Amino acid sequence: MLHIRPVTVEEAPVWWELRLEALRTSPEAFGSSYEEALETSPEAVRAKVQATASQFVLGAYADGQLVGMAGFLRHTARKTRHKGMIWGVYVKSDYRKHGVGKGLIEEVIKQASRMEGLEQIQLTVVTTNTGATQLYTSLGFHSYGLERNALIVDGKRYDEAWMAYDL
Repeated sequence: MLHIRPVTVEEAPVWWELRLEALRTSPEAFGSSYEEALETSPEAVRAKVQATASQFVLGAYADGQLVGMAGFLRHTARKTRHKGMIWGVYVKSDYRKHGVGKGLIEEVIKQASRMEGLEQIQLTVVTTNTGATQLYTSLGFHSYGLERNALIVDGKRYDEAWMAYDL
């Protein structure tokens, strides 16, 4: 049975192991690199999962194990605080195509929609990840731009689609 809930600060080390797995196994899907992430201090890792009024990290748990994750960060500047960004979405390979990603994104939307004044949720997705793009589209995200050569991984260039969900 799948359970989606916020990752606690006490679970930060387990979450960080999943994050490192994501960066190592899917380097083209993230702006962060595995090598740079290895240098992150335990304090910084805890800060990333510490829920605040403008950020949270959700975990998908199956049989008590963390199998997926998604982060949300609201912009705090006066002119952009009506927007927030989904980041760090990842599902372990054995759990893909079983509704884990869908459940995570639906819960992000649900929790973010409770934030007063939030009007839009944005994300980026590498264009070669057609499964993720289809998932986001099926949940109501629309594409509003394309960043060519957004990432370079091992000499290969990747474009990213910019997508948004209007609350």
